[in-house]
Amino acid sequence: MSYRNKTYVAFASEDIGKYRMMEAWKASEHIEFDFFDAHDLFIARDTSKPETIKRNLRERMKNAKQVVLLGSKDGKRKGSDGASFLAYEIEVIIEFNLPVVVVNLDQDRNIDENYIPVPLLTKKYYTLSVSYQPKIIMYALNNYASSFATSDKKGPYQYKPEVYKELGL
Repeated sequence: MSYRNKTYVAFASEDIGKYRMMEAWKASEHIEFDFFDAHDLFIARDTSKPETIKRNLRERMKNAKQVVLLGSKDGKRKGSDGASFLAYEIEVIIEFNLPVVVVNLDQDRNIDENYIPVPLLTKKYYTLSVSYQPKIIMYALNNYASSFATSDKKGPYQYKPEVYKELGL
Protein backbone atom coordinates (compact mmCIF):
# COMPACT_ATOMS: atom_id res chain seq x y z
CA MET A 1 0.00 0.00 0.00
CA SER A 2 2.13 2.74 -1.38
CA TYR A 3 -0.06 5.48 -0.02
CA ARG A 4 0.83 4.38 3.54
CA ASN A 5 4.51 3.57 3.04
CA LYS A 6 6.83 6.50 2.68
CA THR A 7 8.24 6.54 -0.84
CA TYR A 8 11.54 8.20 -1.61
CA VAL A 9 11.84 9.54 -5.16
CA ALA A 10 15.44 9.74 -6.39
CA PHE A 11 16.35 11.60 -9.56
CA ALA A 12 18.97 13.69 -11.32
CA SER A 13 18.34 17.42 -11.04
CA GLU A 14 17.77 17.50 -14.81
CA ASP A 15 14.69 15.31 -14.27
CA ILE A 16 12.96 17.46 -11.65
CA GLY A 17 10.15 18.25 -14.11
CA LYS A 18 9.21 14.54 -14.23
CA TYR A 19 9.16 14.46 -10.41
CA ARG A 20 6.91 17.53 -10.41
CA MET A 21 4.60 15.70 -12.85
CA MET A 22 4.36 12.81 -10.37
CA GLU A 23 3.36 15.34 -7.71
CA ALA A 24 0.71 16.68 -10.12
CA TRP A 25 -0.62 13.14 -10.71
CA LYS A 26 -0.85 12.73 -6.96
CA ALA A 27 -2.75 16.01 -6.57
CA SER A 28 -5.18 15.30 -9.43
CA GLU A 29 -8.59 13.95 -8.55
CA HIS A 30 -8.81 12.48 -12.07
CA ILE A 31 -5.73 10.25 -11.82
CA GLU A 32 -5.54 7.31 -9.44
CA PHE A 33 -2.02 7.86 -8.15
CA ASP A 34 -0.91 8.37 -4.58
CA PHE A 35 2.18 7.88 -2.50
CA PHE A 36 3.48 9.16 0.83
CA ASP A 37 6.35 11.34 -0.36
CA ALA A 38 9.44 11.08 1.88
CA HIS A 39 10.67 14.36 0.35
CA ASP A 40 8.22 16.14 2.62
CA LEU A 41 10.44 15.21 5.57
CA PHE A 42 13.69 16.88 6.69
CA ILE A 43 13.66 19.63 4.10
CA ALA A 44 17.08 21.10 3.31
CA ARG A 45 17.59 24.41 1.60
CA ASP A 46 19.61 24.49 -1.59
CA THR A 47 22.08 26.76 0.21
CA SER A 48 22.76 24.14 2.88
CA LYS A 49 26.22 22.66 3.17
CA PRO A 50 26.70 19.30 1.41
CA GLU A 51 27.08 17.53 4.75
CA THR A 52 23.74 18.92 5.93
CA ILE A 53 22.02 17.96 2.68
CA LYS A 54 23.43 14.42 2.87
CA ARG A 55 22.34 14.09 6.51
CA ASN A 56 18.80 15.17 5.56
CA LEU A 57 18.72 12.83 2.57
CA ARG A 58 19.77 9.97 4.84
CA GLU A 59 17.02 10.82 7.34
CA ARG A 60 14.41 10.89 4.58
CA MET A 61 15.55 7.50 3.32
CA LYS A 62 15.72 6.09 6.83
CA ASN A 63 11.99 6.78 7.03
CA ALA A 64 11.23 5.43 3.55
CA LYS A 65 10.03 1.91 2.79
CA GLN A 66 10.53 2.03 -0.98
CA VAL A 67 12.23 4.08 -3.70
CA VAL A 68 11.20 5.31 -7.10
CA LEU A 69 14.29 6.06 -9.19
CA LEU A 70 13.53 8.23 -12.19
CA GLY A 71 15.58 6.45 -14.83
CA SER A 72 17.38 8.57 -17.39
CA LYS A 73 20.85 8.91 -18.88
CA ASP A 74 21.50 11.86 -16.54
CA GLY A 75 20.32 9.73 -13.62
CA LYS A 76 22.68 6.90 -14.56
CA ARG A 77 25.59 9.30 -15.01
CA LYS A 78 25.06 11.09 -11.71
CA GLY A 79 24.07 7.97 -9.79
CA SER A 80 27.30 6.32 -10.93
CA ASP A 81 29.77 9.20 -10.49
CA GLY A 82 30.48 8.65 -6.78
CA ALA A 83 30.34 12.38 -6.05
CA SER A 84 26.82 13.72 -6.69
CA PHE A 85 23.90 13.72 -4.29
CA LEU A 86 22.23 11.07 -6.45
CA ALA A 87 25.32 8.84 -6.09
CA TYR A 88 25.05 9.31 -2.33
CA GLU A 89 21.36 8.38 -2.46
CA ILE A 90 22.21 5.20 -4.39
CA GLU A 91 24.79 4.27 -1.71
CA VAL A 92 22.22 4.76 1.04
CA ILE A 93 19.54 2.83 -0.87
CA ILE A 94 21.90 -0.14 -1.04
CA GLU A 95 22.94 0.26 2.60
CA PHE A 96 19.30 0.33 3.76
CA ASN A 97 18.32 -2.45 1.31
CA LEU A 98 15.32 -0.53 -0.04
CA PRO A 99 13.21 -1.79 -2.96
CA VAL A 100 13.84 0.30 -6.09
CA VAL A 101 11.32 0.82 -8.87
CA VAL A 102 13.25 2.22 -11.84
CA VAL A 103 10.85 4.38 -13.83
CA ASN A 104 12.06 4.69 -17.42
CA LEU A 105 11.38 8.29 -18.36
CA ASP A 106 11.38 7.41 -22.07
CA GLN A 107 8.22 5.30 -21.47
CA ASP A 108 10.08 2.04 -22.18
CA ARG A 109 8.59 -0.96 -20.34
CA ASN A 110 11.79 -2.98 -20.57
CA ILE A 111 14.97 -3.01 -18.55
CA ASP A 112 17.28 -0.28 -19.83
CA GLU A 113 20.67 -0.58 -18.22
CA ASN A 114 21.49 2.84 -19.71
CA TYR A 115 19.18 4.22 -16.99
CA ILE A 116 20.30 2.15 -13.99
CA PRO A 117 23.27 3.51 -11.97
CA VAL A 118 26.37 1.31 -12.07
CA PRO A 119 26.44 0.51 -8.30
CA LEU A 120 23.00 -1.15 -8.60
CA LEU A 121 24.12 -3.14 -11.64
CA THR A 122 27.49 -4.12 -10.15
CA LYS A 123 25.89 -5.40 -6.94
CA LYS A 124 23.17 -7.18 -8.96
CA TYR A 125 20.67 -5.27 -6.84
CA TYR A 126 17.09 -6.47 -7.36
CA THR A 127 15.28 -3.63 -9.12
CA LEU A 128 12.10 -3.47 -11.18
CA SER A 129 11.95 -1.36 -14.36
CA VAL A 130 8.61 0.11 -15.45
CA SER A 131 7.38 2.80 -17.83
CA TYR A 132 6.65 6.36 -16.70
CA GLN A 133 2.90 5.94 -16.22
CA PRO A 134 0.91 6.32 -12.98
CA LYS A 135 -0.88 2.94 -13.13
CA ILE A 136 2.21 0.78 -13.53
CA ILE A 137 4.20 2.78 -10.98
CA MET A 138 1.43 2.30 -8.40
CA TYR A 139 1.16 -1.38 -9.31
CA ALA A 140 4.91 -1.82 -8.76
CA LEU A 141 4.86 0.03 -5.44
CA ASN A 142 1.95 -2.08 -4.25
CA ASN A 143 3.32 -5.44 -5.45
CA TYR A 144 7.07 -5.52 -6.08
CA ALA A 145 8.00 -3.33 -3.11
CA SER A 146 6.00 -5.42 -0.66
CA SER A 147 7.64 -8.68 -1.79
CA PHE A 148 11.18 -7.29 -2.12
CA ALA A 149 12.42 -8.26 1.35
CA THR A 150 11.49 -11.93 0.97
CA SER A 151 12.71 -12.31 -2.60
CA ASP A 152 15.93 -14.03 -3.56
CA LYS A 153 16.02 -12.37 -7.01
CA LYS A 154 19.14 -10.55 -8.16
CA GLY A 155 19.60 -7.82 -10.77
CA PRO A 156 17.10 -5.85 -12.83
CA TYR A 157 13.64 -7.21 -13.68
CA GLN A 158 10.61 -6.03 -15.63
CA TYR A 159 6.95 -6.96 -15.77
CA LYS A 160 5.67 -9.18 -18.56
CA PRO A 161 3.47 -7.49 -21.20
CA GLU A 162 0.42 -9.17 -19.66
CA VAL A 163 0.69 -6.98 -16.55
CA TYR A 164 0.50 -3.82 -18.66
CA LYS A 165 -2.41 -5.30 -20.61
CA GLU A 166 -4.31 -6.09 -17.39
CA LEU A 167 -3.82 -2.47 -16.32
CA GLY A 168 -5.12 -1.19 -19.66
CA LEU A 169 -1.74 0.17 -20.74
